[in-house]
Amino acid sequence: MIKSEHELALMQTAKNITLEAHKAAARVMREGITTTEVQAFITAAHRKLGSEGDPPFNAVLFGEASAYPHGVPYPQTLKDGDMILIDTGAPVDGYLSDITRSYVFGEPTRRQRDVWNLEKAAQAAGFAAAKPGNRCEDIDIAARAVINGAGFGPGYATPGLPHRIGHGIGLDVHEWPYLVKGDKTVLMPGMPRGPHGHHRNRRPLVYPAGPFGRRSLRPGEVRTQIALGLTPPAPRGAAIAAAGRRRG
Repeated sequence: MIKSEHELALMQTAKNITLEAHKAAARVMREGITTTEVQAFITAAHRKLGSEGDPPFNAVLFGEASAYPHGVPYPQTLKDGDMILIDTGAPVDGYLSDITRSYVFGEPTRRQRDVWNLEKAAQAAGFAAAKPGNRCEDIDIAARAVINGAGFGPGYATPGLPHRIGHGIGLDVHEWPYLVKGDKTVLMPGMPRGPHGHHRNRRPLVYPAGPFGRRSLRPGEVRTQIALGLTPPAPRGAAIAAAGRRRG
């Protein structure tokens, strides 16, 4: 549960690789591209960037499919205005990354901006609660309160946040403890944490009823009295980082 400095460095390297793969994937989006094409690109990008293996998970979802907590079993084709959701990671010396990014292809609607901003606020509340001495469930409670306060839920009901906020990560993608109600594990210095991930993944998700869903993943770690992010926060101001519109 507690990671050494060497382990944290390996995990940071893995996360840096996946973050660059995400950036590259955003640049190849175009109308007509399929989720299977993007998955193949992400696999190749991880290899080129230095991953020791293919991503053990590689979810790419467009439009309505992004509204399902664990995706759908069929490919989709990208259309203007679609929400894009990519959840992927890959190993470095056995240690895994796990980063999700969500953005709109084209111009976001008011509803998409509102949900994006709501999840951003929930994520900030979760990070504020990620302090040594607090319990794992405190992070879930803090983030969920923001989402429920906007009229979603209540609790784990949909439309809203049906998923735990996060989990441990390290040699396995899902490791104990979990950022979920009922997990009273106390956060300690050196215990990695973050949105859904032995680094803890904190990933607030909002699944509104309708044509899109939204989640984010910004893994980090609790070292001393503050939570240090391992990947940069989403850009402020624009509310949604829209992929540039390209014609196929």
